[in-house]
Amino acid sequence: MSDIDLTVGDITAFRADAIVNAANSSLLGGGGVDGAIHRAGGPAILRDCRLLRETSLPSGLEPGAAVAATAGDLAARWVIHTVGPVYSSSEDRSPTLRDCYTRSLRLANALGAGSIAFPLISGGAYGWPLDDAVAQQIRAVKESDSAVESITLVAFSDAIADITRRLLR
Repeated sequence: MSDIDLTVGDITAFRADAIVNAANSSLLGGGGVDGAIHRAGGPAILRDCRLLRETSLPSGLEPGAAVAATAGDLAARWVIHTVGPVYSSSEDRSPTLRDCYTRSLRLANALGAGSIAFPLISGGAYGWPLDDAVAQQIRAVKESDSAVESITLVAFSDAIADITRRLLR
């Protein structure tokens, strides 16, 4: 099993082989983590994402799927884009949320990444209750059979970090 670490901070400043983007399905940027990664990574990320949309992903990226692109000016080699599901109280979408993590890890492994950094996916504008979003993140990462040596969960706030610490025990 990979080492799992926790840090509080800005994922765009984190140094890892791969940084995961909680992307919009368009892959063309947006708010939250997605917008921050596109801004910090510069135009190379948008160029790669536009190429993906023009070729293999003309309809965008489906929730739970993962695709790699350049990291541009970030302190990483790759950005792995994944689209988290929108929370629903009437439909269990937690397997799709866990797919975001497991498919990102599988892709990082295929790229030869030794380290990966994850934000909390679907825990912001997508309305997922924070405790459960963190629980799904930890479950997916712990149950993964990835060969990636170092996995870092990058909490955007102390509140998310506190939940993560509690659930990692």
